[in-house]
Amino acid sequence: MMVPIVRKIAVRPTMLVLMGVSGVGKTTIGKRLGRTLGWTFRDADEFHPADNIAKMSAGIPLTDNDRWPWLESIGHWLDLQRLHGGKAIVSCSALRRIYRDKLLHGRGDVKLVFLKGSKALIADRLQRRCDHFMPPALLDSQFKTLEEPTRDERAIVVNVSMPPNRVVADIVRYVAPRQHKPLPKLFIKPRSRTPQ
Repeated sequence: MMVPIVRKIAVRPTMLVLMGVSGVGKTTIGKRLGRTLGWTFRDADEFHPADNIAKMSAGIPLTDNDRWPWLESIGHWLDLQRLHGGKAIVSCSALRRIYRDKLLHGRGDVKLVFLKGSKALIADRLQRRCDHFMPPALLDSQFKTLEEPTRDERAIVVNVSMPPNRVVADIVRYVAPRQHKPLPKLFIKPRSRTPQ
């Protein structure tokens, strides 16, 4: 059983970057987390220029030259939220360390959350989806590109094989412990013994 791996948080973050491969549930978790915390949520796909979307729809992996302007747009949005005193969540694949450094460098109030799932689990989810421009065939490319966060990145690592409400609860527990409400435990009534 995978347990969330979390380093001690010295400063409570005011912004979160939810990272992971396509199909891991970044948007689903981000929306629920935003509602729970009362923070603004944006999907990083909204920052992609039309050319990037066309490439991904055609099954063509993006290059770093495609990604830099996209990452800059996300970083600019995070800075605007801070400027206006807002708290925000953005979902972003951020598969490589250099991409995460681009988003987190100089932004000490931004916390990385790695949504982690097995390739088999994600492939099954992608096959069930019909509302996303990322074809399942690109999943191999995503996992080959993925560089999991190292200890010095101090990421929150959460197992997405759990139901979404438990994933959200785990993140809230570390980001805003005062807002964390333990989920009710399932009560199973014991069977009564039949007298012999």
